[in-house]
Amino acid sequence: MEARSQVLDRVLVLEMVRVTEAAAIAASALVGRGDEQAADAAAVEAMRTALNELYMDGTVVIGEGERDEAPMLFIGEKVGSAPGKGPRIDIALDPLEGTTITAKAGPNALAVLAIAEEGCLLNAPDVYMDKIAVGPGYPPGMIDLEKSATENIAALAAAKGVKPSDIIACVLDRPRHGKLIAELRASGCGIMLIDDGDVAAVIATTDPDTTIDIYLGQGGAPEGVLAAAALRCVGGQFQGRLLFRNDDERSRARKWGIEDLDKVYDLSELAKGDCIFAATGVTDGSLLAGVKRKGKIMTTESVVMRASSGTVRWVKGEHRIG
Repeated sequence: MEARSQVLDRVLVLEMVRVTEAAAIAASALVGRGDEQAADAAAVEAMRTALNELYMDGTVVIGEGERDEAPMLFIGEKVGSAPGKGPRIDIALDPLEGTTITAKAGPNALAVLAIAEEGCLLNAPDVYMDKIAVGPGYPPGMIDLEKSATENIAALAAAKGVKPSDIIACVLDRPRHGKLIAELRASGCGIMLIDDGDVAAVIATTDPDTTIDIYLGQGGAPEGVLAAAALRCVGGQFQGRLLFRNDDERSRARKWGIEDLDKVYDLSELAKGDCIFAATGVTDGSLLAGVKRKGKIMTTESVVMRASSGTVRWVKGEHRIG
């Protein structure tokens, strides 16, 4: 278990929940409206406002993109009410993880946030990441991104004492995963294909009730850091390798201090030391219930985790409106 951070002690755990609640409530007004950009913009504005009310000197290290791509919550943006005075905190965030899901009123859209002491979260550029993740309770090093999907399924099945056919793998339903899906099916395991929301999918590997045993495939690098922060709190294994499509993406990675472009990162390299992870459901999903409106009351469901204590808190909120 990680040593408790005195810096993070000054940023209350429940304050992080209030931030994700604000983003989720704002995005919920646009569920099913078919407008991804409007839903994301609403969540971003609400999260930024909530962060700026907190006593801290915060820096966004995983955000909506670089300054020229995102007007708010861009990588490097300073947030908090006490610049130069409050505790120095690095923040990874996705105000609306699942913009397409929200626009279509699908499952598992979340507002997500992770914080750690300065320098403890990988400052990953907004590129793809090859990922593999399992929940807690397995021998260290059981999964290996350098090995084939077939080998990883066999290793997981052996560790669980079951056949590969008893394993369920979760994969984003994308054309780029055609070969991966074919290999997984050839190995005999079952596959749960999801349209979006790979942070929730990685976290789902820690909960036997979801039936998801392993997550594999390529998704956003920012989401990879957020998922790693969650696993640092509850246990599990994660490996990620940044993927670059062109020289522009490689130069952006170097800009943020990444020199070894082929490096395979493990959990502790993506999210070091003590960290706090919080998420609030926007739409109903396997992890959290979505925002509901009942008259003049809106209800939310959130989860907040801390690495140093291993504590997981489930928080139900009632918010009076009007």
